[in-house]
Amino acid sequence: MVGYGARLHAIQIKTEAVAMLAAEAGYEKAIFWMGQQEDMLSTLQQSIEGTSGTIDFESGSCDYQMEFYTFIGSRPVYRITSNGHSGKFNRTVEVLVVQAVSGWDMGMCRVATGPTSTSPVYFADGETIDMPLHINNLKDNPDERDININGSPQFLQPVGMGESRHTTGDVDKYASVMSLFEEGIHFDQPDSRVTDQASIQTKVDRFQQSTKPEFQFTPAGGASVSSPQPAVQLEFFVEGEVGKVRVTNNCAVRGFKQSKDGRTYDFRIKSGSAPTEYERYDIYAYHVMPEDAQRSIYPVQQTYVTQSIGGAESEPGGQIFVNGNVVVGGDRSLDNGDQRVKGKITVVATGNIWVADSIVLDGSHDADGMPSADNPNVLGLIAQGLIKVVDPGMSDYTYVDDTPVQASGFKYVPIARPDNPSSVPGDADYHKRYLPDPMVVEAAMTVGGGGWGAENVSRGSYGGRKEASGPQDDLVIRGSLTEVVRGVVGLIGSDGFLKHYYMDSRLLEGVLPGDVWLRGKYIPAPAGWHDYRATN
Repeated sequence: MVGYGARLHAIQIKTEAVAMLAAEAGYEKAIFWMGQQEDMLSTLQQSIEGTSGTIDFESGSCDYQMEFYTFIGSRPVYRITSNGHSGKFNRTVEVLVVQAVSGWDMGMCRVATGPTSTSPVYFADGETIDMPLHINNLKDNPDERDININGSPQFLQPVGMGESRHTTGDVDKYASVMSLFEEGIHFDQPDSRVTDQASIQTKVDRFQQSTKPEFQFTPAGGASVSSPQPAVQLEFFVEGEVGKVRVTNNCAVRGFKQSKDGRTYDFRIKSGSAPTEYERYDIYAYHVMPEDAQRSIYPVQQTYVTQSIGGAESEPGGQIFVNGNVVVGGDRSLDNGDQRVKGKITVVATGNIWVADSIVLDGSHDADGMPSADNPNVLGLIAQGLIKVVDPGMSDYTYVDDTPVQASGFKYVPIARPDNPSSVPGDADYHKRYLPDPMVVEAAMTVGGGGWGAENVSRGSYGGRKEASGPQDDLVIRGSLTEVVRGVVGLIGSDGFLKHYYMDSRLLEGVLPGDVWLRGKYIPAPAGWHDYRATN
């Protein structure tokens, strides 16, 4: 009887363990499936097959299902319920999961250098990367390290790599650089879906559908300047403790393209292609607006909407949708409250977003410059084209073959800082402009058409960008960044910017409106894991 009892007890323990493992297998299958979807909310709303399923094992089985649960701020929370069965035992795993949010996600750590060519782009001495970093698996042959290092940059937060640490021949690709990563590296991570244009389009479509009609713009911008690109100019400012945005529709950006491939790194993904073909694009030279333009001013809160799904509502947040290009910034400095965002707002553009000055969040900041944990303000910038820091020096007559005042029916719109602060319209140097040093951008940015970076960074002896001081200025991001390929920010020691990127940890709390995250990884929400013995 003692032996029988011991065997019976062992069988019961084993059977219940099998039921638990079966339940966990269902959870893993569900998590993997979610990571393959273009957009999980759209998948659930369309009731696409696969949101539930079963798995049979030799000694057990499981059934599982996924469903929308609620919002954390503006961040969707999903529930996975998986029931494992073995003999008379049933175990249930119930997990609340959210889409992972990283600090800096990239499709590849390479920069476009030609129609079908890319080159390594390096993290360098003097650079500080204080945000979680993720790089998709390049799947190169021969298999080399997918992150490129020059010197000893500082990586202060965890790094995720889509590739394995070792080659198929068991060579450790990372042995010589592991000491640079203070919080370590996680290998074999799911890829970001920023390289999936269909996934981005799904996100953009849903964003447009949920944006108020009065804040959806399709600029005309038919000015008689070279290579005109229709755009909306947005200038954020604070007035009387109220966050506002000045909207100028139907602007036209005067585009400029370097004539030879060897001059600059101004590439984007070729429209309609996979992210393996690239083309030069017309960078920002200056922009004009109609002489009779109405520069409308709105309180940011007037753009607020609330997502509602299955009876659950997100926190309200602002949304602006532009079917075209966007210029963010103007010629009024931070000193008088301009280029300052008060409120929660996301801007989506089907074209490019050009950043024309420092733009920061209103409200409290910590001693290190980061927005404080209790700061309620946030800015999101999402472009299906590029997000780029302009080179205001392009409007110096040396580089542009037509003057701004020649656009009939339109007038020149100054941005950034004047070389000569006392200049007025009509002066010969009124169009000569520069960006501040440091250049600060406090935003969560997603780039669908290539890489974030600075325009007109020179590849040879062709002059390059205009800096505020010395050969290189500092570019500070406090927020997050998702890009298909790396965009050039500066050439080491010679042109452009040095990077100083810091993660705004508030983004993990769902403060950004619009649900525009693209990670292919889902993780349990805090206190979101529950497993228990189910009753028969």
